[in-house]
Amino acid sequence: MSTHALVALSVALAIVVIVVLAAALILVRRGLESISGNLATLATALESVESEHLRPLEPAVRDINAQFATILGALPGIATKAAVVAERRPR
Repeated sequence: MSTHALVALSVALAIVVIVVLAAALILVRRGLESISGNLATLATALESVESEHLRPLEPAVRDINAQFATILGALPGIATKAAVVAERRPR
């Protein structure tokens, strides 16, 4: 092949590669835009769930956690008493 033909094929190959890459980037962009829209919808739905269903439960959760703190605070004393009882138990 002549030099001119090789140069023409190289230019054509470069153009094909650029067109394919551009098409791929356009598809990626469309996919990311779709994902972005879906994430925005999901964020709105999650905010709605939080405000309507979870925030009203906050006082109850706080009270339950306070009870757990009380129970956890009592456990070392209970463990000490259990150890005393276990030592006195006949073998």
